[in-house]
Amino acid sequence: MKILLLGKNGQVGWELQRTLSPIGEVLALDQNSSDNEGLVGDLSNEAGLRATIAAVSPDVIVNAAAYTNVDRAETQPDLANRVNGDAVRVLADEAAQRGIWLVHYSTDYVFDGSGERPWREDDPPAPLSVYGKSKLAGEEAIRASGCRHLILRTSWVYAMRGTNFARTMLGLASERERLTVVSDQVGAPTGADLIADITAHLVRGMMSGVQAWPAVGTYHLVAGGETNWYAYACFVIDEARRRGMKLAVKEIVPIRAADWPTPAVRPLNSRMDCTKLRTVFGFFLPDWTFGVKRLMDKILLPNTL
Repeated sequence: MKILLLGKNGQVGWELQRTLSPIGEVLALDQNSSDNEGLVGDLSNEAGLRATIAAVSPDVIVNAAAYTNVDRAETQPDLANRVNGDAVRVLADEAAQRGIWLVHYSTDYVFDGSGERPWREDDPPAPLSVYGKSKLAGEEAIRASGCRHLILRTSWVYAMRGTNFARTMLGLASERERLTVVSDQVGAPTGADLIADITAHLVRGMMSGVQAWPAVGTYHLVAGGETNWYAYACFVIDEARRRGMKLAVKEIVPIRAADWPTPAVRPLNSRMDCTKLRTVFGFFLPDWTFGVKRLMDKILLPNTL
């Protein structure tokens, strides 16, 4: 089996290189790939994408690439739509023409964040931001193409490597005695490693040839439980102190999202109902604290496996 992975150096893409490599030959590209002569991983280059798919002739395309700067998208709508919408249409059209699978990642930002009930896959989308609208356009292009696909909607993604919310909070807590953190946005911090692990199981199942394998569709994929950014920050700082880290912070103050305005409107309710994923595929989704504790071990004990 040959897998074309796009977005190899993103949060999820980096983990996918690990989880997909045991199940097939992985050709991993990103926006700046230069070690593969003539192959393009830049989603803003439609012609290059088509040529790359033709040259690679994959059995599965896994698209972990996206324009993800939510605030900058408000002033770069054309680029956000080209990468998150138009390019995804190209991938879907190529997948449909070749009879291959497309795995794509979307977001809770396709919803308006109202209410307190977890969002289900069949809830009507109503994005509030350019980013959310561009991701919805990508979803719609996939469904319209008729290709065999899985769309995995997720939220509050963090990775073991690079910048993440926990590292940011620990850095600030080391320097400041008082922190203010938004408390009325609710979701579930979800590790890129969890997303990649589940994706690998799905891809292996897709290519197994089992007739009972579920049909194409959209599935929500987040860690179990829920929290808010303020409680998340408190959890991280408590865990750090429990592990012996000395921090300057003495007070963490909850604030409303409205008190911390950003160029793009963010959903208040990012709860995602994962019943469909659990029921159809039999997955267990661990509580969000499980992954964050592992993340804390990695941050504070860098040699921990």
